[in-house]
Amino acid sequence: MSQLVTGAGAVASVGEGVDEVFRALCAGISGLGELRGFDQERYRTRHAYEIDDRPAPGADLPGRATDWLLRAVGEAVAQAGLGEDLSEVPVLVGTGLRELRSAELAWRDGAPFDIGRLHFGTALRTRFGAVRTHTFSGACSASLYALALAADLLTTGVEDTVVVAGVDTVTESMYGLLDRVNSEPPDRVRPFDRDRRGVLMGDGAAAVVLRREEPGAGTGALGRVRAVSMNCDARHVTAPDPQGIARAVHEAQWRAGVKPGDIDLVLLHGTGTQLNDAAEAAAIAEVFGTEVSGPLMTAIKCMTGHTSGGSGLLSLIVALESLASGRVPPTLGLAEPLPEAEAFRFVREEAREGGDLRVAQIDAFGFGGVNAVAIVERADR
Repeated sequence: MSQLVTGAGAVASVGEGVDEVFRALCAGISGLGELRGFDQERYRTRHAYEIDDRPAPGADLPGRATDWLLRAVGEAVAQAGLGEDLSEVPVLVGTGLRELRSAELAWRDGAPFDIGRLHFGTALRTRFGAVRTHTFSGACSASLYALALAADLLTTGVEDTVVVAGVDTVTESMYGLLDRVNSEPPDRVRPFDRDRRGVLMGDGAAAVVLRREEPGAGTGALGRVRAVSMNCDARHVTAPDPQGIARAVHEAQWRAGVKPGDIDLVLLHGTGTQLNDAAEAAAIAEVFGTEVSGPLMTAIKCMTGHTSGGSGLLSLIVALESLASGRVPPTLGLAEPLPEAEAFRFVREEAREGGDLRVAQIDAFGFGGVNAVAIVERADR
């Protein structure tokens, strides 16, 4: 059974609101900038995809991730006509690090921070009266995991409406970790390029309202979620497993009742790292086989950075906008695709305008082999 997406919200380094974010991505506008949140001199890497809402460079504030989450949820529920009262609607939030940046500031600078706000439920209750809130801290596929759980709640008839969201902010601990892992400091994210250097993190939040589709009812929706698959291959702590990814893609397509040839667009995970891009490309090539040059493919982290737990849901919203408009944002910086992706039909440098796009696939893969894949379709099908 499909579920309808009736509202969406987004906040990212490239803009505020779904319309602004999508226009910026299609225009090839990047949120990349010099690191503002903490001392550049401590790191080799000096850039990130940050939301520029601090009072000054280095003057960080607690609670920023929570603020973006509330804004994204507010936009989504307003579009869906739910108003500000979510007391009867469950809210599922996927995140990689929750409000860890606020905890860092409390420890380092003594900034006031209530540990009860680490999981977002307190803020959602205060703003929207939400009673049933669940925060899932599940690496980079967290928001699509939350989407899968929401779809199960609707399919089984337990709920009629669910709000799904994802959010993360750049933290100093994760930034420092990645700075040590990358063999040479990346100056930008270049998904699937032979000369990619690694990932840079980005700030962002995304939210959708999911409703069970009733037979014979008009949609008035942004699109449909046909299926979401998820698995944990647990092959390695950080190195992705192509076979685990391939199984997740196979299952999503099987659950959605589609074949590789039915997919018009793929929003790739595309982190710009050596291991992830090669593994994802190998898995996609295996699953799609002779159809691999059929769908358009793009990876928006080249402009948003890796927004961690919220990245899958942000890509899903972009996919729905692309299906509705026929416009597909480009993969910036892709000069020469890596060998495993040479047959891919990438959208490069400029947005692809026009065309009949009906079905899209969205990839999201996290540490520990936590894989998730969603299949969505245009609402007028």
